[in-house]
Amino acid sequence: MGELRHEKWAGTTYGTGWMHTWLIRLLRVTDVRVIYAVTDIFVLPPTLIFSGNGRRQSYHFARKGLGLGKWRAARHVWRNYRSFSRVVIDRFASYAGKLPEIEIENFNVYQRLQRGSDGFVQISSHIGNYEMAGYALVSGKPIKAAVFGGEKGSVMASRDKIFSEHNISMVPVDGDLRHLFVFNAALDNGEVVSMPGDRVFGSNKSYRIPFLGSDATFPVGPFTLAAAKNVPMVFVAVMQAKPGKYRIHIHEIKSPGLKSVRANAEGMAHDFVKALENIVRRYPAQWYNYFNIWADD
Repeated sequence: MGELRHEKWAGTTYGTGWMHTWLIRLLRVTDVRVIYAVTDIFVLPPTLIFSGNGRRQSYHFARKGLGLGKWRAARHVWRNYRSFSRVVIDRFASYAGKLPEIEIENFNVYQRLQRGSDGFVQISSHIGNYEMAGYALVSGKPIKAAVFGGEKGSVMASRDKIFSEHNISMVPVDGDLRHLFVFNAALDNGEVVSMPGDRVFGSNKSYRIPFLGSDATFPVGPFTLAAAKNVPMVFVAVMQAKPGKYRIHIHEIKSPGLKSVRANAEGMAHDFVKALENIVRRYPAQWYNYFNIWADD
């Protein structure tokens, strides 16, 4: 069975392979701020016009999640799309060899987990520029990172080249659940498993947890895996502080320490969602989860 794709989200970077190649070449000789400006003027307006679903979900998030009025919500959509375009440009700049300046908060937490003999689960979300964590958090432990189908081959090749230099292997998430055997073996071997924690893929099992004022849907899988293997979990968010500078936020997810795997998993999910909400409130324009997680279905 092929890689999983969410039915409401393509999960792919805009543009063709040759466009990506030329963008990388251009970024090698051009200041990234020039590309930002060109994108703001020539790319963002048509993108906003033609990406109806993403625009609607960004507006819905601003209205329901942030409680903004109509005009402020519309302004949020523009800021959100501009922020996302800069994240994409920064990714391609990294493929061109231009890594931004990166600060790390609570790095001691990550270092402690790295020094330990146990493996751990590193959970992410679709906020900020998580890919940069793979370049900054150089790991002594091998990392198995979950990836979902739909991304362009040119992007995957660039990621694979850099990730392989940082002890990171990408693991396709398959409908036949073969990835679970890889993740279980990795944790047994004291390695790191990286998974997103804010989208439900390939399973009907989910939690309904309060998020920004209303119950939202979050996956069961990452938390059940950590609880069942009795390993630590850490939430990593990489946020753009300003052009050319990122800040990595690290938060250790706490287990309730109960006898039940199910209860521990749900407790960890609630702790993650609380930490995620704090980050979203600090960086609302950098939330790129473009489907309605508050929907009941």
